[in-house]
Amino acid sequence: MKHISSAHNDALKTLERLLGKPAERRRSGLLALEGLHLVDAYLRAGHTLDALYLREDALAHPEVVALLGRIGTACDCATVSAPLLGKASELSSPPEVVAVARIPQAMAVADPSCILLDDVQDPGNLGTLLRTAAAADVRSVYLSRGCADVWAGKTLRAGMGAQFALAIHERADLPAVLSAFDGRRLVTHLSGSVPLWQLDLRGPCAFVFGNEGAGVSGAVLAEAGDRVRIPMPGEAESLNVAAAAAICLFERVRQRG
Repeated sequence: MKHISSAHNDALKTLERLLGKPAERRRSGLLALEGLHLVDAYLRAGHTLDALYLREDALAHPEVVALLGRIGTACDCATVSAPLLGKASELSSPPEVVAVARIPQAMAVADPSCILLDDVQDPGNLGTLLRTAAAADVRSVYLSRGCADVWAGKTLRAGMGAQFALAIHERADLPAVLSAFDGRRLVTHLSGSVPLWQLDLRGPCAFVFGNEGAGVSGAVLAEAGDRVRIPMPGEAESLNVAAAAAICLFERVRQRG
């Protein structure tokens, strides 16, 4: 196995760009996965790695040894000194492994139900929304151009690998997606809305969740047939968008039984 000991190594420079620059991810079609959990989630989704970098002491970890046995000779592997890997990493301390892999293409999904995210800009919120959608078995996700980068490290970590279980459509025309959707189209909204629990959510549903401050844009709102609210008897003015999504999606799970 190769060992990288120079900060001028081309592969390490590429890794650093993939971790820090969205434009590099878009240009190359590659992403970087930091940590065993994300690498495992990517492999479990049926994908293969392009390259794997191991912190130089990681071969002492049984999970890393198992990972190497799992991937065999399917990708290039190299050990990297902890200081160099830490320089490239976004984390406070370098993980045992960092992988380079292809950004997954959106897969075909049988269930037409979906979520549409309108300029959700916080990576933590976006990742949590994706994790919630995957847990609720809503597999198709449409992201507006103003959403946070779905393949950034913080979003991937918040999603805990959910990205690899979903059909993700980036830079989508949300009004057009809603207009073509043959099913219930719902948006959480305080004005002119009905309580969530009063609606039948057992059939195909498209759930729209908006920007943390501005909510859903007018163009998207115009295409959403049902304005729903989550009753809040307490003092809070609103819910975090990821919390609102969890309530909506799992109300659908409850109704479908």
